[in-house]
Amino acid sequence: MHSYGVRDVEKLLRLPRSTIRSLIAAGFVTPARGPRNAWLFSFQDLIVLRTAQALAAANIPHRRIVRSLKDLRGRLPETMPLSGLSIGAIADHVVVREGGNRWQAESGQYVLAFEGDPAAGSLRVIEPPAAAAVEQDNWHAHGIALERSDAEAALRAYERAIAADPSRTDARINLGRLLHEQGRLEAAAQTYRAAIEAGGRDPLLFYNLGVLLDDMDRKPEAMQAYEAALHEDPQLADAHYNLALLCEELERPREAIRHMAQYRKLIGTRDG
Repeated sequence: MHSYGVRDVEKLLRLPRSTIRSLIAAGFVTPARGPRNAWLFSFQDLIVLRTAQALAAANIPHRRIVRSLKDLRGRLPETMPLSGLSIGAIADHVVVREGGNRWQAESGQYVLAFEGDPAAGSLRVIEPPAAAAVEQDNWHAHGIALERSDAEAALRAYERAIAADPSRTDARINLGRLLHEQGRLEAAAQTYRAAIEAGGRDPLLFYNLGVLLDDMDRKPEAMQAYEAALHEDPQLADAHYNLALLCEELERPREAIRHMAQYRKLIGTRDG
């Protein structure tokens, strides 16, 4: 079974490390430990992490989230299905959609495409998504599934997801990161800039741009990108850490000390 490190989780789920730590501390996942005591996550862990964050944001009670995710884990596949997975809430139930099927996380019972109580006269058919939206979602999920086996095909999949919906920031982030990993730095920079011009405000977008610009030895621009990431998410600890290192390189010791202190405050103690 394939394992994912913390950096993989950050890239695939667009979750800052501070959020990952808090979800682990809350008991939603218990990742394994690898070399140097580093966290190792399974595919099921990735789904549970993303789902826990989404359900908490939807104000689902903590006790129900924990119970639902415990049952959900045993029903998840070990790898990403090409049809993708969609997990959300209907009333107070956690519901999984895989392809054309919907089922409850706690019981595994299949759910019809209706919402509401027919007896109360509130029955409402959930309309199927438009074909373009289905295509966009599938291409994005397909890109994630292909990254480790065929990076070029993954790039094409992300490009098709963006073509279907130019405002799709998550696909642009993944495309830029993959281009960066392949050493295509200018193309990655153009991808991130285009995402920002399209209205993208995801802190990970600015954070990834900062990492890229730092690798391109464009230090002042990298600092601006990290600062933009912190403007969107002041709790993004890794942006403070990278800013501390940059400030030290640029002989700005007071700022370096401030950012390092903020980083340590946010993470408490560093993990392996």
